[in-house]
Amino acid sequence: MARKSVTLGARLWAGAVWLFVALFVINLAAVIGTVVVSSLSTRWFGTWLPAGWTVQWYASAWSEFQLSDVLRVTFETTFLVVAISGLVGVPAAYALARREFPGKRIVMLILLTPLLAPPITYGIPLATVLYSAGFGGTMSGVVMANLVPSVPFVVLVLIPFVEQIDPKIESAARVFGAGSFQLFWHILTPLLAPGVLAALLLVLVRTIAMFELTFLTSGPDSQTLVVALYYAVFAAGVRPEQSINAMAVVFMLMSLVWLLIALRFVNPTQMVARSRQS
Repeated sequence: MARKSVTLGARLWAGAVWLFVALFVINLAAVIGTVVVSSLSTRWFGTWLPAGWTVQWYASAWSEFQLSDVLRVTFETTFLVVAISGLVGVPAAYALARREFPGKRIVMLILLTPLLAPPITYGIPLATVLYSAGFGGTMSGVVMANLVPSVPFVVLVLIPFVEQIDPKIESAARVFGAGSFQLFWHILTPLLAPGVLAALLLVLVRTIAMFELTFLTSGPDSQTLVVALYYAVFAAGVRPEQSINAMAVVFMLMSLVWLLIALRFVNPTQMVARSRQS
């Protein structure tokens, strides 16, 4: 009897969990579907479906919001952040994974802080410093602000990948005369390539979607797509809702494409398993 009660309770709990997941997915699909349908509608007031369909709002958003310039700034900023994060984060991850030194725990705590704290908490003082130094409102300032969480993210993602490489491989390479550059290029780079690619792709997705730091440090000529979308919604003036939704669809598609590419090369559950094993 007790066993039947436990089984019934487990089934009820599993059913409740699946019901919650289903409601969440349906709600998310409804929100995204509403935005997409609105961006393709001629008029949509109080009916289940729009009065007609058109793609003119995408052309309108492209010209009205200068999406060509916004997308150029978005890609330039994002790829600069990705490149610098890789150049700094990969050696730092290797050093932290292979070396023991006084204060290592403090360094790890400092690296974790920008990832655990909400960006707005350190974004305001960071923006104040950047404006005081003359970098506020420029692309350089946006890049430097986004590097604060991006570099630690690369380091923390790569540490498990470095730790799973047997140090004996590096020792053997040095025995056979490999220098530091040869060791890095011929031994470590092929072994770390999947982890580096995964970390940089995830940084790319994070940077595209990073609103707070970019909003606090960007100017008229350094706005990324997410900031331009915010101004399109809340800035003064009357703008067609369909045009704004078209801009939102462009942002969603761009983020989704890069996220799918990132997930093609990395499995989050595998990353957790690696970190536990190490």
